[in-house]
Amino acid sequence: MIYTIIDVETTGQGNRMTEISIFKYDGSIVIDEFTSLINPESYIPTHITALTGIDNALVADAPTFEEVAQDILNITEDTIFVAHNVNFDYNIINGEFKRIGMEFTRKKLCTVRLSRRLIPGHRSYSLGKLCKALDINLVDRHRARGDAEATVILFGLLLQQPKANDVFKEFLNKNSRESTLPPNLPKEIFNALPSKAGIYYFKDKRGKVIYVGKAINIKKRVLSHFYSKTKKSLQMVRETRDIDFEISGSELIALLMEDAAIKHHFPIYNVSAKRSIQSYAIFSYEDRKGILHLASNKGRLVPNPILTFFNVRDVRLYLEKLCEKYNLCPKYCHLQEAVSECSHYSIKNCNGVCRDEEPIESYNNKVLEAIHDMSNQKENIILKEKGRNQNEEAFVMIKDGAYLGYGFIDKEEQINHIDDLNTFLIPQKNSVDVQKILRPVLLKI
Repeated sequence: MIYTIIDVETTGQGNRMTEISIFKYDGSIVIDEFTSLINPESYIPTHITALTGIDNALVADAPTFEEVAQDILNITEDTIFVAHNVNFDYNIINGEFKRIGMEFTRKKLCTVRLSRRLIPGHRSYSLGKLCKALDINLVDRHRARGDAEATVILFGLLLQQPKANDVFKEFLNKNSRESTLPPNLPKEIFNALPSKAGIYYFKDKRGKVIYVGKAINIKKRVLSHFYSKTKKSLQMVRETRDIDFEISGSELIALLMEDAAIKHHFPIYNVSAKRSIQSYAIFSYEDRKGILHLASNKGRLVPNPILTFFNVRDVRLYLEKLCEKYNLCPKYCHLQEAVSECSHYSIKNCNGVCRDEEPIESYNNKVLEAIHDMSNQKENIILKEKGRNQNEEAFVMIKDGAYLGYGFIDKEEQINHIDDLNTFLIPQKNSVDVQKILRPVLLKI
């Protein structure tokens, strides 16, 4: 069996390659080597230069990846790709090949995961600290050749360990997920994840939550992070040491649990959740003719909204439904602007208030009826959801239009009144984010 033990250096931002070193190893000796600086055709940040010593001037005359691609294919052909935290190096190289329209597929082995299995008990499995603990001379740290050469020595030690053959076979088994798991995440933790709806927490070495996600199938969703090649995912999985979870029973409660967990932990990788949410509100006003209008605007500009939405499309669709249900005028619902009378492409049931054919009082009564129905959506509502097991049901409680929380209840419990659910309620905070989650569900009632 032949191995190619590889290390790459990158620009960090954009993950373009700046250096690569490959040692071809037969399990006893190095039989070939390829090492080269790479012109990333992009800027190298100063903090990367401080770490690696590779700056823009150093790579200015170096070959581009496309110019060395065939050399990399040749030396790695029919070999097993080995690296310390293999997914990082493999994904960088694979990404470079994809940029130039070429395929790159190799079997993989990770010396971090192999070390954890074959030489357990070390406080850290970073290359620098592991080499120090094992008296491996590591020269030119954070340069491709220095790190790759040290990994060759480490790999040789791993091959000599008891049960190495069995462990290597297990890791190379195509059905094994060892090569896709984060290098610092024990396999047992991943195996313990359920294939059920709920939320999951990625934690770093200090036990701090760095990411919260929700899923209909927790195990499947977590695994998808490990296959992702985005810069955010690569960095996140490198930092992951533990994964915790909570079962929700349903997707709706998973969404609510996720929102609450993000607001509690403020994980650094939940970037999208930190963005402010734009809301859009429906309101009513009376014009100079005494005609009641239904209109919409950004939520912050509407002091007393009748109903709130979180994208313009949903507001428009809702207003269209109101027009159809109550025979309202598209012009006075602001679905058409700057027209003397309505001529909507699909709503044809206006009774003519815009053409002075319908009495204003009659039209206004229909608008008031629509407003009344919209306002009724703010009343007390209990949403029934699937429980976490066969003997349980879940619920979401909304009182006076405000979200109070969710709860789980045994199917054998006798519930005679809505107040009986308070015993099982897990109180939560109401927010714009929660309203955004609940709005699509409430509109279907």
